[in-house]
Amino acid sequence: MDLILQLLFTGIGIGAVYALVALGFVLIFRATNVVNFAQGEFSMVAAYLMVYFAVDLGWPYWLSFLLALAGMALLGVIFNLGVYYPLRHRSYLPVIIATIGASILLANSVLAIYGPQPQVLPGWFETPGIQLGPVYLDSQYLLIIGVTILLVIFNFWFFEKTLLGKKLQATSQDKEMASLLGISVSTMIMITFIYSAVLGGLAGLLVAPVLFVSIQMGSTIALKAFAATIIGGFGDVTGAIIGGLALGVIETFGAAYISVPYKDGFAFLVLIAFLIFRPQGIFGERVAEKA
Repeated sequence: MDLILQLLFTGIGIGAVYALVALGFVLIFRATNVVNFAQGEFSMVAAYLMVYFAVDLGWPYWLSFLLALAGMALLGVIFNLGVYYPLRHRSYLPVIIATIGASILLANSVLAIYGPQPQVLPGWFETPGIQLGPVYLDSQYLLIIGVTILLVIFNFWFFEKTLLGKKLQATSQDKEMASLLGISVSTMIMITFIYSAVLGGLAGLLVAPVLFVSIQMGSTIALKAFAATIIGGFGDVTGAIIGGLALGVIETFGAAYISVPYKDGFAFLVLIAFLIFRPQGIFGERVAEKA
């Protein structure tokens, strides 16, 4: 029982990172009907920005954190203007290919600057964790879970209670109707890209002290988060969060009880099972294919 509780805590911590990136996937998809395959690279770029400010320049941790998030907001603007906006009237396929190209460009740009050697980013806390009964609560995992809970609460409040959130929802549901109501669709999509980039960056900043900061971390997180969106129900915000948490718990238990080298494979076994038996995901609705 002690081991189960410990694994559950660790799995939720890892799953919270997947949930944040999955949420970015869902928000972009709902606003543009396009899957942004560069979402994971937002996490990687943010982590390297943090390394640059906090480690290379030696600036205060809190300032480096804020500057990294500001950098991600700027990257969201650039991504919207440079990748999505020029192709917004094309079919979804060219836009998806463009996001894949942007992902490769971001990864190789960072590789050219830092090289293939992974970087180490210190954690936020001097105390590594606390012992609560039989469970050891790692400080960084506590931070990840706490921030994710706050963001989930903020997300539901923002989209349900604020005017801007309702405009974003209206844009995601029907762009033509939103435009007729006087909502600037292009501005709403811009805000969505900024928010998604910040979410992805925040996930990278939270998990970076737990993992090595590397070029591959973005693609790894993105694949897991993409699987989480499908498990939860693609396009569903609640599904993205639940799917991310579930995936983190499943792969943690799989690594502990079956095999650590196959840890990444468990996520995709679950994904394949959902695609076969419940392709609409947990919260999705089955759509009949037209003849």
